This record gives sequence, structure tokens and C-alpha cells, in this order.
Amino acid sequence: MPIHELRTANQLQAARFRTGLPNQVTNRRVLAMGRRNGPGKEGLEEVLSSALQTADNELGQILQEVDEITKTLKLDAPDLQALRAAAPPAVWCAVRQALLDRELRHLALTDELTCLYNRRGFFAAAVQQLKLASRQAQSLLLLYCDVDGLKKINDSYGHQEGDLALIRAADALERTFRDSDIVARLGGDEFVVLALEASGQTREVLLRRLEKRVKKSNAGESRYELSLSVGVARFNPKRTISLGDLMAQADKAMYEKKRSHQKLNRGDA
Repeated sequence: MPIHELRTANQLQAARFRTGLPNQVTNRRVLAMGRRNGPGKEGLEEVLSSALQTADNELGQILQEVDEITKTLKLDAPDLQALRAAAPPAVWCAVRQALLDRELRHLALTDELTCLYNRRGFFAAAVQQLKLASRQAQSLLLLYCDVDGLKKINDSYGHQEGDLALIRAADALERTFRDSDIVARLGGDEFVVLALEASGQTREVLLRRLEKRVKKSNAGESRYELSLSVGVARFNPKRTISLGDLMAQADKAMYEKKRSHQKLNRGDA
């Protein structure tokens, strides 16, 4: 691959890496609506520098190798000319591959529509969070959320509007909870959140805050009203429980609340 094409590919990968975090609302919209947008006018060195500074050991190793190549280039070695010709493509390929691997790992854990965690990403993060909470004796709240009437929205206004409703729901959830909380879309109309229970972060406070955010998202939308049915289960660090059982408790609570809402809407006693 010509070096200028390789640089362009690296710029694109670096820009995606920098904008691919799932817990940023603005970035999620960029990925959902214009995922293939390239980087701005910033130079290649600035893009790579930013990516390398925030990367993990893989890119740190690449940076070290670049420094070693630079030092070697300053030496009066017999194969200096060959090294000068071979080193840049090798470095660019290594950076490109590392960024590509990072992007693939991110995609494997991310919901494509909302850029929240997907089911796989949630389980990976939540299991570790439960272990940490057990060690530190911290209680957690698991919220199982369902978008009400999504099928009706799809049937009445099309699946594109249904997708926008899901994005609005994801936005409300993301704005309600903290960056340290784990927010995910399990699939379809189902979302889940694992949040630390602390002062100012109680079950009642969170539910009121979420309801307020969802209502705010309905501003300017007169065709239908977005709403969520939410079930909550509490993780007690003194009692052993699996993530699956905790989710089952919250799921059951969510469906009980959804059935009660349906009865009220029908006017049942």
C-alpha cells in the first residue's frame, strides 16, 4: 500500500478511536449518524499523538519501537539506507493494525445503533463491577428498562422512527446516570443499567431523574410519547447472587410494572 494511502487509513482509524467511546452522547450520535466521517484538518502527527497517549500497552509498545527506530536512524550503520526505506511502512502498518484491532474490540462490545454497551459488553463490565462491589462492600442497583409501545411506533411511523425512539431512550439513560455506571442496550427495546447506590443515587432519586429526562425528550414530538417501564433489583454485597439472577429479579419487576400500567390504561380495577 502506498505510504500516502496508509497515512489516510491511519488518520481515519485514529479519528474513530478518539470518537468511539460508548459513554459519550455526542460521540454516539456521530457514530450512529455519520460513522464514516473522516478526521478534521489536524495533522497526522497530532492525531497519532493523541491516540498513542490514550492507548493501552499495544500502542505504547509501538511508540517504544518508533523511538528505537529513530535512534537507529541516527547511527552510521552499514544498512542505514535499507532501514530508512523499510522502517516507515513497517511503523505505519503496525499503528494501523493496532488501531484496527482496537476498533474491532470496541465494535464487539458496542451496540451499533446507540453506541452503548451491547449484551456482551454489559456482561463483561458488569461481572467485574459486581466483584469489585463485593470486595468493597458497596451496594448496587440494577435497572431493567423496556421502551413502551416500540412495535406500535414502528408500525405507525416506520422503523427509522423506531430507531430514533431507541436513540432518544439511550440518550435519556445516559444523561441520567454517571460515567462510572454501566448502561447497555441488550437488544430490541430492552436496556439495562448497573449503578452504584450511594447518597444522592438512591432508587427513588434515579427513577425520578430518569422519568424527568424521558419526559424532556418528548419536547417537540406530538405523534407519540416516549416512555419506559423500569424494574429495579438491589445488589447486597453481603449476599451472594449471580448477575443473571439479579437481572431476572429486575426483569420480573419491570414486567409487573408494565402490566400494572397496561391495566390502568385499560381502566381495569
